[in-house]
Amino acid sequence: MLSTIRIYPAMPKKVYVYATCLVDTFSPDSGLDAIRLLERTGVEVVYVPKQSCCGQPAYSSGYDDDARTTALSQMALFPEPWPVIVLSGSCGGMMHHHYRRLFAGSEHEQSVNEFCDRVFELTEFLVHVCRLRLEDKGPATSVVLHTSCAARREMNVHVTARQLLGQLEQVELREQDYESECCGFGGTFSVRHPAISEAMVQDKTRHLCETRAEQLISADWGCLLNINGALEYQGQPLRGMHLASFLLSRLEEKHA
Repeated sequence: MLSTIRIYPAMPKKVYVYATCLVDTFSPDSGLDAIRLLERTGVEVVYVPKQSCCGQPAYSSGYDDDARTTALSQMALFPEPWPVIVLSGSCGGMMHHHYRRLFAGSEHEQSVNEFCDRVFELTEFLVHVCRLRLEDKGPATSVVLHTSCAARREMNVHVTARQLLGQLEQVELREQDYESECCGFGGTFSVRHPAISEAMVQDKTRHLCETRAEQLISADWGCLLNINGALEYQGQPLRGMHLASFLLSRLEEKHA
């Protein structure tokens, strides 16, 4: 388990948002909702349009040189000493932990470590830095949380996401069996091992549906793409949405 105790900074005036390539491509509304959620805390949010992939697919496939090239190009986009808020726990883990490994002993080691120190996963930042307090204005509902295996062990999202959802008085959080198990996506894993990936997502969707929750919530769009695709193929009514979108929806009163 890579996550360690962090010393969190005081509330900053400005932050960068790192939307991730999947949010940017498949669910830009989730990125906009995350920005609105951050702005509610009083912080100014800066989005850099040229951001792309963090390099995780290359890194997890063993292409370290390609991953370094990608990492350097991304870090150069965030020159100011502001926190970098990442909208996916697995990408946050890549940028906070694995960039350090990629550049250990190199000429870039110090600057990379300084960058990694200011990388935060969204829920982590909202809980520990913003100390966000939520007033639930939505109707009664039930949800099941998927925390992403990489995000759990590297960024502790299973703790911080629960702390945020736990503030919502009208939301019942239902527990799934084998919550910590992978959904089968794993980035390039699902491409290299499709049969294994399919079996894993079948198990995951079964456990999610058995909770009879009305809504699936996750802070990782890679997992949501995989799980939502499987649920749709199976004809299941359950669908997943990004945690930022769900939280924002609970803070806004709906008028008939």
